[in-house]
Amino acid sequence: MNTLGYFEIQSTHPEREMGFYKALFGWTFVKETSFPIEYYRIETKTIYGGLLKRPAAVPPPGSGTNAFVCSIQVESFDLTSHLILERGGEIALPKFAVPGRCWQGYFMDPDKNTFGIFEVDSDAR
Repeated sequence: MNTLGYFEIQSTHPEREMGFYKALFGWTFVKETSFPIEYYRIETKTIYGGLLKRPAAVPPPGSGTNAFVCSIQVESFDLTSHLILERGGEIALPKFAVPGRCWQGYFMDPDKNTFGIFEVDSDAR
């Protein structure tokens, strides 16, 4: 039972982040009108999520991650990395091998939220 079942992304500019994640991963967003805050359900093929209007300021640069970081499995690390950078994302930790498992890396979306991507590759070294 103790498995990841839901995630949330906070955003200063929800429309911008929705466009970013839709372009990268094909996620769709549905506005929840019954919530007391600006909130959008994230619909993916595998897990439930939400995107909400950030209730406080973005942590200042250099302060480290103040969140539970999730990594998205992708077919091509290099292609997805290119798309992330092309759409205003930044590299937080460059691509590295998890030997015998995958290629992993971390990025920040346009609102400085950290997330990871990984490409499964048993030959990663």
